[in-house]
Amino acid sequence: MKIELVPNILTGANLVIGMTALVYAIEGKFVAGSILILVAALLDRLDGKLARKMEVSSDFGKELDSLADLVSFGVAPAVTAYLWRLDKLGLAGLMVVILFVLCGALRLARFNIMNVTGYFLGVPITIAGSIVAIMVLVAGGAHEAVAAGLVIVLSGLMVSSIKLPKV
Repeated sequence: MKIELVPNILTGANLVIGMTALVYAIEGKFVAGSILILVAALLDRLDGKLARKMEVSSDFGKELDSLADLVSFGVAPAVTAYLWRLDKLGLAGLMVVILFVLCGALRLARFNIMNVTGYFLGVPITIAGSIVAIMVLVAGGAHEAVAAGLVIVLSGLMVSSIKLPKV
């Protein structure tokens, strides 16, 4: 195996874990799915760091990472939140999670065409999706309106122009 493939393998693992989290949500296993979203976040952190350290960053890896992130931190948390609480809001709940995925996709597309270093413009989808997962883990009995409010705020923050330092 070529060593330069390792970051892309981690990205692929992120995607596989995100898909598994999505299936767990569909099966009603919200805690397990939320934990997997957080595990995917760790892999997402490692793949880019490793690619830069190994000096094997590529446009292909960047695009693959964005596709994996949309599944793991956009679709999986949105479906988890919807089936966990937001389905009780009917069409409004569906619109909230659609907004989250749409804003996440816009955030990723904007990030890929910008050449910004030193800070993030808007909240990264990895952080927003992880916060949704944490909400499911710690707020078991949260009212659906509170959950919807958090998801809406996170959606807006992803497409905002707020500058956040890269840590």
